[in-house]
Amino acid sequence: MLELLSREECWKEFYEYKTSLECPGSAEKELREFISARGYMPVCEAIYRHERFPLPRRAEISKLGKAKKRVVYTYPAAENTVLKLLTYLMLRKYDGLFAEGLYSFRPGRSAKDAVRRLKRTDGIAEMFSYKADISNYFNSVPVPLLLPKLKKVLDDDGELFTFLSSLLEEPFVTDGEGPRRDEKGIMAGTPLSSFYANLYLEELDRHFEELNTPYARYSDDIILFARSREETERHAEYIRAFLAERGLALNPEKEFFAAPEEGWTFLGFRCVGDTVDIAPATVMKLKKKMRRKERALRRWSDRNGIESERAAKAFIRIFNRKLLESPSDNELTWSYWFFSVINTADSLREIDRYAQDCLRRLISGKRTKARYNVRYEELKKLGYRSLVHEYYAFPENRSPSGKPGT
Repeated sequence: MLELLSREECWKEFYEYKTSLECPGSAEKELREFISARGYMPVCEAIYRHERFPLPRRAEISKLGKAKKRVVYTYPAAENTVLKLLTYLMLRKYDGLFAEGLYSFRPGRSAKDAVRRLKRTDGIAEMFSYKADISNYFNSVPVPLLLPKLKKVLDDDGELFTFLSSLLEEPFVTDGEGPRRDEKGIMAGTPLSSFYANLYLEELDRHFEELNTPYARYSDDIILFARSREETERHAEYIRAFLAERGLALNPEKEFFAAPEEGWTFLGFRCVGDTVDIAPATVMKLKKKMRRKERALRRWSDRNGIESERAAKAFIRIFNRKLLESPSDNELTWSYWFFSVINTADSLREIDRYAQDCLRRLISGKRTKARYNVRYEELKKLGYRSLVHEYYAFPENRSPSGKPGT
């Protein structure tokens, strides 16, 4: 497979795939220029000569609304792009390895498909559910336990296994101050980590498929269903033991059992009966982000003598981009993620009301009822776009009748 990395036709196929997604013009242009300049060739030649790959760079990024930071890794731009093509090829060649209930990083599958399939499961509204999250999954995978699984899968491609194992077994990273040793697992943030994350727990996914248990996994998020609370608890114990044998553990704060009438939450969606909405925790995170941005823009406006309408326009630009536009080539638009699955606008109305309140406070400088002197029409003139309106205009969520469907 490594030989494919220098083939022009593979890069053309990869380019067509990437530009068929929610891909901003800047990312499309950058990839096109990289391919036109054959920027991949020096990387490929170094790989073919078995030269040492550049060290991954370690960085810590803040998690939304939390003091705890997330550790991610990146390779230099050219190497990273070549690894993206390699990941693209591997995910397609080896997709047949994975069970039906796995939805992360697979061709033609998405988190939305997981929620839709679970919703279609006969009797799921009467089932108990169990939801779990693996703690620091990517960076906690023990490489010595992953390598035998990887070697078995790549039994027909020794060169590829040698290359991948050299990346996984590299003990050093860089953090801007020089090389340092790091227990980095499968390196969250790097392209190949998606394939490893699917492969490492393949047996767990297969176990529940063989039991015919309604089950879905998206990377480190797991949900399953059963006819009784006792049965879900037995499944939960199996998962805990399975993970412990493989050097992993669940996050106890994200482990939930729910009765049928309570509904279930998965990947930011909340399902109760026939209703699919955005999960309350997801709504709360977004509102907190809006509140922080409002305060920051208020300080910026006061400190620099900026008129309030300009601060409001900045708020609108930021959240229009986050919610309704594609921010990068590997991050789905917020609306694209949710609009085609939810079948109610209740949470969108709540978010709209909150966003409008933030804008009215920014413009009026008041937290009292006087802020309502700023009318909705004024917000629209500044560029504000209602999520509810965008939802009903979104093509993918319409049934043949023209109404939002499931």
